[in-house]
Amino acid sequence: MSRIDDGHPTLMTFAEDASISLWEKSVTPPGVEGGGENDTTTMHNSIWRTKSPKQLKTLTPASATAAYDPAVYDEIIAMLNVNQAITITFADASTLVFWGWIDVFAPGEAVEGAQPTADLTIIPSNQDADGDEIAPDYSA
Repeated sequence: MSRIDDGHPTLMTFAEDASISLWEKSVTPPGVEGGGENDTTTMHNSIWRTKSPKQLKTLTPASATAAYDPAVYDEIIAMLNVNQAITITFADASTLVFWGWIDVFAPGEAVEGAQPTADLTIIPSNQDADGDEIAPDYSA
């Protein structure tokens, strides 16, 4: 196992439209959460409150900032809220594939001297089009 010393290039690909006109400037992969604790304290505890971990895991939202072609609006609208496989390809060519959808496409302010960008928010669903639970898949 080796570490990545530079995040460039990290790319995001959508199964529904792999050739969408977005050029990633930054990508934040999804994180993972355990969901907090289950309180197991009872009246039989004498000094300490007790807790246990939850059984289910959460894949947190992913995001990206990308330069875009304004013609992308039609493609984004067509993919908004469409559950699909999303692939993040890291700088070392490893990949993380998870199921989710584009929840937000928020263009930034267009100003002279700066490339127009948009922020995207991706919500992981962890289920495929048939509703089957699908874990994220990391491949080196």
